[in-house]
Amino acid sequence: MKTALITGITGQVGSFLAEFLLGKGYEVHGIVRRASMYNRSRIEHLRADPDIYGSRLFLHYADLQDATPLRRLLCRVEPDEIYHLAGQSHVGLSFQIPESTVHEVAVATLSILEICRDLPKTPRFYHAASSEIFGSPEEFPQTEKTPYRPDNPYGCSKAFATQMVRVYRNAYGLFAVSGIAYNHESNRRGENFVTKKIARSAAELAMGREEPLVLGNLDSERDWGFASEYVEAMWLMLQAEVPRDLVLATGQSCSVRAFAKAAFLAAGIQLRFEGGGEDEIGVDEKTGKVLLRVSRDFYRKVDTVRLVGDPEPAREAIGWSARTIGCEVAKEMVRAELSTLGH
Repeated sequence: MKTALITGITGQVGSFLAEFLLGKGYEVHGIVRRASMYNRSRIEHLRADPDIYGSRLFLHYADLQDATPLRRLLCRVEPDEIYHLAGQSHVGLSFQIPESTVHEVAVATLSILEICRDLPKTPRFYHAASSEIFGSPEEFPQTEKTPYRPDNPYGCSKAFATQMVRVYRNAYGLFAVSGIAYNHESNRRGENFVTKKIARSAAELAMGREEPLVLGNLDSERDWGFASEYVEAMWLMLQAEVPRDLVLATGQSCSVRAFAKAAFLAAGIQLRFEGGGEDEIGVDEKTGKVLLRVSRDFYRKVDTVRLVGDPEPAREAIGWSARTIGCEVAKEMVRAELSTLGH
């Protein structure tokens, strides 16, 4: 039985990864923060299973900004594989708390790499990088060789961490890789992410909510995939013979406008857009009711207009490709929201 350690196990991707690895027969250890209130809803079904929790799934208290307990934990668990997913990951929020973001994303990754190279049994290490490292790229689609030009503190932190993974791989021979993942969503996404906000609002508006959905730049384009599919790529990267960084993407971009339109359609509403820029609105074709508005308050200080990755290297190297793409992701998320709301 292989042993894996997941930082960020209570997050969207961490919960899917825990399920995936348990299905592969792994013993899974997860790092959680000690807090006055638990935030473990995404893995509660695993914790509630007596055949899993305490037998093949274990949770440990630690903080990414405190290297000493991390070192003790890794020495005790002796994982075969580490999946480093944790850290402040909201782009907009990173402008408000840049120092915390740098410590959680950049410095914490360096700390874990330092610990790994000192362990008697060196684990294979996966780092969850991000397309935000490319910022405002000059080439489309982006590849592993695209220059890093991050536009926000989160992207800067991820760029540093991704570079350090490469340095430790080359300098110390660690099997350490970065999955440069483009946006991957699901019904487990946090409430402050635009895809979750759109899906939840579309479902609620279809069920009678009065307040319209308020968004920022509708022209921003992202490469949206489905989170549960991306965890397989993470695992495959650590099973490869040779460590290498890979872009994990669908290869297709989708605007916020198109994502919202697909989400409302999945909720049974045909949305028509009128106006433009900050005056643009989304109107219900049937009733004429305004269901979506644009507000400058939701524009980012520096907005990356378009990100789309090249999926071919990952397909060739590990045999992985995304299956749920763009507007289909929106539809899946809305169906899940409607089910949760009892529709």
